[in-house]
Amino acid sequence: MSSFIRQVPEGDNRERAVCSDCGYVAYENPKVVVGSVVLADGGVLMCRRAIEPRKGFWTLPAGYLELGETLEEGAAREALEEAEAVITIEGILGVFSIARIGQVQVIFRARFSDAGPPVFAAGPESLEVQLFAADQIPWDQIAFPSVHWALNAWREAGAGPLGRPAGNPREDQRGMQRMASPSASLPGEAAR
Repeated sequence: MSSFIRQVPEGDNRERAVCSDCGYVAYENPKVVVGSVVLADGGVLMCRRAIEPRKGFWTLPAGYLELGETLEEGAAREALEEAEAVITIEGILGVFSIARIGQVQVIFRARFSDAGPPVFAAGPESLEVQLFAADQIPWDQIAFPSVHWALNAWREAGAGPLGRPAGNPREDQRGMQRMASPSASLPGEAAR
């Protein structure tokens, strides 16, 4: 069985995991997360997490992109898995860099595919799923800073055509700041 050591491979400038027997370089690259701000009746679809990290906190339907999926396919799959929602992607709402945990998050704006009342229910990774009006979002119970960023991007974009995707806030360009304690800020202000 091969063992890996940390070293800078020849011709590289970063330390990598290198096989001590054959020299194979095991590159570690960021993970891609895809998700959606799903809208209906002026509200946004949110899921209360049934799994760690941040079990019991609210998030958007989102998760890791799988091999062989497009970004859009992955976001639609996550909405189906977490909220049993069939959605139609409208466009990219935001692209966020979370360097401290090696993630790139691509968040879409979406709507429910079927006409009529929205159909959704908690999937296996959600305790409950709910549509929240903008003024009823549980800001002090949001799971991750990037959920704040995506919801703020949705509020700023409005219902019209999407322009340039939102990115990290100026004060956290690399996604290094952790979620502020709910008591440390006013609702809607944490992790902006």
